[in-house]
Amino acid sequence: MTTQQILAFGVIGLMMAVFIWDRFRYDLVACCALVLAVCVGIVPFDKAFSGFSDDIVIIVGSALVVSAGVARSGIVDSTIKRFFPNLNTLHTQLALLLVVVAVLSAFIKNIGALAIMIPVAFQFARKSGKSPSLYLMPMSFAALLGGLMTQIGTSPNIVVSRLRAEITGTPFTMFDFTPVGATLALVGVVFLIFFHWLVPERQNETPSLEEALDVKAYFSEATVVEGSPTEGKQLSDLLHAGDGDAVATAILRGHTRLSPFPDVEMKSGDTLLLEGTPDALDRIVSNGKLKLSGKPLDGTAERSDVISIEAVITAESQLIGWSARQLSLHNRRGINLLAVSRQGHRLSERLSEVTLRAGDVLVLQGSRRNLPGFLQDFTCLPLAQREILLGTPRRAYVPIIILLAAMGITAAGLAPVSVAFFCAALAMVVFRVVPLVDVYKALDAPILIMLAALIPVSDTMRTTGGSELIAGWLGHLAAQMPHYGALALILVTAMAVTPFLNNAATVLVMAPIAASFAQTLGYKPDAFLMAVAIGAGCDFLTPIGHQCNTLVFGPGGYRFSDYPRLGLPLSALIILVSVPLLLYVWPVT
Repeated sequence: MTTQQILAFGVIGLMMAVFIWDRFRYDLVACCALVLAVCVGIVPFDKAFSGFSDDIVIIVGSALVVSAGVARSGIVDSTIKRFFPNLNTLHTQLALLLVVVAVLSAFIKNIGALAIMIPVAFQFARKSGKSPSLYLMPMSFAALLGGLMTQIGTSPNIVVSRLRAEITGTPFTMFDFTPVGATLALVGVVFLIFFHWLVPERQNETPSLEEALDVKAYFSEATVVEGSPTEGKQLSDLLHAGDGDAVATAILRGHTRLSPFPDVEMKSGDTLLLEGTPDALDRIVSNGKLKLSGKPLDGTAERSDVISIEAVITAESQLIGWSARQLSLHNRRGINLLAVSRQGHRLSERLSEVTLRAGDVLVLQGSRRNLPGFLQDFTCLPLAQREILLGTPRRAYVPIIILLAAMGITAAGLAPVSVAFFCAALAMVVFRVVPLVDVYKALDAPILIMLAALIPVSDTMRTTGGSELIAGWLGHLAAQMPHYGALALILVTAMAVTPFLNNAATVLVMAPIAASFAQTLGYKPDAFLMAVAIGAGCDFLTPIGHQCNTLVFGPGGYRFSDYPRLGLPLSALIILVSVPLLLYVWPVT
């Protein structure tokens, strides 16, 4: 081993040890590893920040923005309610998520399939009262497994197909991967459904201030308008969208106040007094196409400029002792009062008639220009810059169209994934699906920094010749083994190398080695090439080997050491199933 190779192995080994130690945040560890690699000379000065321009960083960042747009649209929740209204247990929810992600990943880029379903996972987590961490890691692994099923499912399959054409003159076809890949996906998904308990329940360890706030009981009112899908249905059908997090305290029909019995049939013009969390109220209002209290702000602000914020009334506020009707907020300030929360009290009067008190938390709707002035003039303090969807305009189908267009362009080979998803993220902003000021909130900066810092560090395995050194050891060791042992060795090595090279690079390094010693030993190369593709596509041990794992790392609140807890037994299962299956489908003699 050369000095450069020793240094490369040393820096990467030290970095992995600190990751597993889990005493420092992952982005800090990655940055320190990058500085150390530069200091010892294995990363040149001019390559130190090359990771910030890498496609993987663009793909992950863009996917986060696209996912935020899909979640904001509300179409995910309405789809769940319509087609899967009774999925209440963790097993059934997880089964749906994993199957859909795996099937989608066979035909579109796996990170795209994952991005579609992440908002669904958060909806399920909220509905069942579970941590999103129980869903996200299994979903990421299912996306990796689904990608094994077809030639276009994942980058390693495409690369290994091209290399086979160079070696044998004939590439793998679209569905040559399906017999082995579909079996592995089926076995893996079943394993993930029944062994999801290996994933620890985590919370996002770097939550924003707004996520720390938890106002449970907001009081609001909404009216059934003519033509609303709620018209003619029972109250219970409408409240079902709130998943039990919102209730109706009264129904106002003309001058009559009705008790909110579940079987009351809703009529046009009925006004409901509602109490619940902001998210639950938003789902009820958006699904039922209800009209919130207040008047339209179209003449006051641009549609994309309308926002909803939370603010608390201070003891010095001039709002104390006044109601929204008396203040005439809409006519005088262009602001609507959408909801009020009062600790320890259930409000029974109409929202416009609630006499405001110090400590009340308000949800206010207005433009980005006039809300700050109102808060200052009336001595109210915003709780946080968190996104409140209640009362904000949204374009339901635009984000889905954008995402499908990006995936279609990728599948057709018209543009690489990085370009397609970057354009999709940009379209989310241009078409005002995600407001401009919220774009950077959707990006998970620690994850992107970690990725950018790790890319040049991981590349030292290749630039110092460390990967070729490992390959030489492999060839010598495999020559002493039976065919099934050599095949397993190639598969295990590809799995082990992937976190440090990225999956496409692993195939480029390992496939020629696998083919050459298969030829030396007198075996057909197909099974060995397939083993490389499977190993490179199945990184279940770290959050850094594949962008799918990285995408769920922050939102799931995972630690570096959490991945092997589920990934190690899954990797062992994939190895045990793959080797005999490969030998059966692709005989070596």
